[in-house]
Amino acid sequence: MKHIDSPISKVKTGLTLFLLLLNSFAQADSIPMEKVTLKNEWVHLGADGKLVYKKTPKGDRIMDFSYAGYKGGGIALPNIPVKITVKPLADASADCTALIQAAIDKVSAMPLNKDGFRGTVLLEPGTYPCSNTIKIMADGIVLRGSGKSEKGSIISMNGVKHTAIVLSNGINQRIGNRLGNAGDNEKAIKITDNYIAAGSISFTVANASGFTIGDNVEIRKPVTEKWVKFMQMDDLIRDGKPQTWIKTGSLLITERRIAAIKGNKITLDVPLVDSYDAAYTNDETTMVLANDVKRLKQAGVENLRIVSPPQAVSHTKALYYGVRLNGEDCWLRDLDLIETMESVGTGGRRITLQRVAVVRKALHQGPSKPAEFAPNAGQLLLDQCSVEGDNIWFAALGAGQTGPIVFLNCNFIGNGRIEGHQRWSTGMLLDNCKAPNGGIDFKNRGSMGSGHGWGTAWSVAWNCEANSYVNQIPPGTYNWVIGSKGKSTPIPRPFNSAGPNLPEGIFESPNTPVNPSSLYLTQLEERLGKQALKAIGY
Repeated sequence: MKHIDSPISKVKTGLTLFLLLLNSFAQADSIPMEKVTLKNEWVHLGADGKLVYKKTPKGDRIMDFSYAGYKGGGIALPNIPVKITVKPLADASADCTALIQAAIDKVSAMPLNKDGFRGTVLLEPGTYPCSNTIKIMADGIVLRGSGKSEKGSIISMNGVKHTAIVLSNGINQRIGNRLGNAGDNEKAIKITDNYIAAGSISFTVANASGFTIGDNVEIRKPVTEKWVKFMQMDDLIRDGKPQTWIKTGSLLITERRIAAIKGNKITLDVPLVDSYDAAYTNDETTMVLANDVKRLKQAGVENLRIVSPPQAVSHTKALYYGVRLNGEDCWLRDLDLIETMESVGTGGRRITLQRVAVVRKALHQGPSKPAEFAPNAGQLLLDQCSVEGDNIWFAALGAGQTGPIVFLNCNFIGNGRIEGHQRWSTGMLLDNCKAPNGGIDFKNRGSMGSGHGWGTAWSVAWNCEANSYVNQIPPGTYNWVIGSKGKSTPIPRPFNSAGPNLPEGIFESPNTPVNPSSLYLTQLEERLGKQALKAIGY
């Protein structure tokens, strides 16, 4: 009897062929994978053009990362008028540290204008040998070069090992998002919700009468023995000795501002990254008034090159570092850092790093690696930044760091990796980033270091490209790799090689990009409009 295909079997066969072709097209060198896009479940555009977020049964979701960056995102970096121009010394070998510092100090003594700026110190083209740190310690100061090429303005580091440029007022009453402890004489107000979902922007307190709109506050999640055990972090061993992931009794602290108050309901200016479960916090999550923050504000470094002698040494030695920035509403842009190590460190919040490039040719020595970007700040945007080097961390977050921390259109060349490095850093987004010979890791580091344990939760790789991903899922949380090219590499917990591979996080649309093309830019446009994209150069 002659076989006749039914309409249903024809549809099934056609669909199978289509999917096979789609898969082969996405991987073919001759057809760019950007041409094939699929809608994903966790964040996608609805019929009305608005973003639709999938939620977990408890209400957790991918957060709105668009609050990252200068002034909270969507605000153009300012162009501050020049007050003093500096020329290189006639003696090309003469130290220029004091020359540049004197100009900065002179502008620092000028009054702030109504916008919070004093002025810019401009370095004319040329090389400026510097044997010590240049410091910006007053609000409203910009150090600007005349270009970051070899014909621009070059700070040439020499002498004792030091940091090229530090931006900080040196005042540290509070240091923002962190793993810390309660201070003396603080009045902590209990948060009464049994569960606050990741991505939430509001919650209820026992008594809101002591707070007003605009207050700076800290939301404090207690680290309890019950939570540490739930996270399977109570059995870390290294060299036969117990390791402590996070000490019980300490606090995971997130800094925010109050945007609205209705009765005892508090609405924040920026969503929370983590979840807060009374079952594991002993019902002791609190909010504390934190109006005594006095960070450096409205300061920046831009348009110059920093060059260090080659450093083929271990990062545990004294080093030539690049830039350290601890401030609020500050920026670094158009900088080339050549041969510095542990090159850029940040602290504070609402910071943009734009087109900051680190180039390392001298090979780092030793198994423990330096982090070229240490993005330890809240509401931090790294836009079009890059690292070139081997045997390094391209970027690594420290303990207790809380997003949004966004890497947008960044490029990483070499065999390094990007990760939340230790002790519960949350809310990192890698958006259209490339590390073709390196990796992106959301993982448990176990007993590595001094018991780093779970490094990252509630983090996302969106339409990225990497050689490999270690994407793991901490208990009670999620990590996502969506629309990204590269292979998954399941691994066990370090120092537990005989054990099973840890459960994987969410992989959605592997090797095939999704819509929207950029999560950060789409969230920013939806929140603030197209003018916000134009303001930041998109």
